[in-house]
Amino acid sequence: MKVLVGCEYSNTVSQAFRDLGHDVLSCDLLPSEGPPQHHYQGDIMNLLDGGRRWDLGILHPDCTRMALCGNRWHAGTSGRDEAVTWTTGLWRLAQIYCKRVCLENPTSVIFRILRQWGADVQYVQPHKFGHPEMKKTGFALHKLPRLKPTEDVTEYMLTLPKKERNRIHYMSPGADRGKERSRFYTGFAEAMADQWSNLDG
Repeated sequence: MKVLVGCEYSNTVSQAFRDLGHDVLSCDLLPSEGPPQHHYQGDIMNLLDGGRRWDLGILHPDCTRMALCGNRWHAGTSGRDEAVTWTTGLWRLAQIYCKRVCLENPTSVIFRILRQWGADVQYVQPHKFGHPEMKKTGFALHKLPRLKPTEDVTEYMLTLPKKERNRIHYMSPGADRGKERSRFYTGFAEAMADQWSNLDG
């Protein structure tokens, strides 16, 4: 299966699919933390518009200006409008060149729009996929089934201090804070690879 993982520098999703033998290319403006020969450093719009066809596209567009938690700063701004326009353009382009598409973001204004365009929107929590912490994460799905939980560690998570189970929220300021807050969970990535590798049709 040919898989495109867009807006990913971490190699998390790419490696999960590569471990199962798939042909995977990641793309981001940043260099990859994985094998550079399997990464396109540049604009994903240019890569998609190159005409290559993909069996699956998994997209992680920047959430900074679209996330609902940023409404205080971004609601009603031109910056949010630009982010939404870019992301909806990415969604449309991905549907042309990818047989199936998943677009990931935290709780975001983008999901209301994509749902109106026919996407199935699913929200998941990392503590249902083996990570004892909380971060509500959304997937807009095109011709993909919803992910099924793989390892429920909710009870254990609730025994942890609040700062541990809400690690992302309480992450200390720093140069890499934004980058680390957006890092994808391996439990999500492995579930995607396991559950979306052998779909019919």
